[in-house]
Amino acid sequence: MAFIEILYYFGIMSFVIRGFAYVFTKLMRISGAESLVTASNIFMGIESTLTVKPYLSRTTSSEMCTILTAGMATVASNVLVLYVFCLKDQFPTIAGHLVSASLLSAPAALVMSKIVFPEGQKPETLGVHVRPFYEKENSLFEAIINGANAGVKMIVGIAALLIAVLGLVALVDLLLSAFGSKINLLFGFEGQWSLKAIFGYIFYPFTLALGIPPSDAGVISRIIGERVIVTEVVAYQDLAKAMEQNLLQHPRSAVIMTYALCGFAHLASMAIFVGGICALVPDKTRNIGKVALRALLAATLACLLTACVAGTFFTKGSILLGE
Repeated sequence: MAFIEILYYFGIMSFVIRGFAYVFTKLMRISGAESLVTASNIFMGIESTLTVKPYLSRTTSSEMCTILTAGMATVASNVLVLYVFCLKDQFPTIAGHLVSASLLSAPAALVMSKIVFPEGQKPETLGVHVRPFYEKENSLFEAIINGANAGVKMIVGIAALLIAVLGLVALVDLLLSAFGSKINLLFGFEGQWSLKAIFGYIFYPFTLALGIPPSDAGVISRIIGERVIVTEVVAYQDLAKAMEQNLLQHPRSAVIMTYALCGFAHLASMAIFVGGICALVPDKTRNIGKVALRALLAATLACLLTACVAGTFFTKGSILLGE
């Protein structure tokens, strides 16, 4: 995070973000605000919303959906280290795949957000190249301090949120288990009752559509399903455990999953992004609820679309170039 702030201070990051935003605006016929936020999310997290702060109060519902989708479908650069730490032993080349996933998820987020919530109005910045809004620090040293503090706050915030969400999930699973055991006794079922199991069934068809072999689909679908509930950090940890225990029979499954999980597409993240936007523009609070749920769906589909692209180019042990 401190390195990103240094790049911002010297104007390098702003230049790179504007380059990505220009390409998105010209090729995908979307508003400048949408392009700028999406480009920023390749490198930043929730703070990317600040780049279009002057335009937030005048965005359309479709634009707001895109802003939320881009935030949840991508990951902040300083969080990638957490994913690398989870899988570095089982998947030594994880870092390169995560960087690729972060880049691919940006255009995927734009595509899915417009499919889920098409534009019905004319955005103020449609076709306009918008410059990022940035409050520059007084000195390089101040930029380093602020960047380091922001990075620490984000990591601590994620850890605290993770503890809270895991506690709530454990409580719900306890209730489901108690209820499910009675159902199993009455009807002779042997199924497992938990949020992870339920969402695993929901995402099983999507897992097969990603190109995951049926022998691995059961394990993979449960990991994808739990990401929606307990964040991608836990999902990556469970993927590492599955690889360590040799539960996956094909190396291709692990590669595809690396891309499918690389995003903040979960309930906790949705609450964070919605809360951040509502703090910046309180007048959007009334209508953001229905947009947020669509954005979560679009972000989840965007991550799966990114995984599809990665799976298409994967051959044996190589990515993009077959052996």
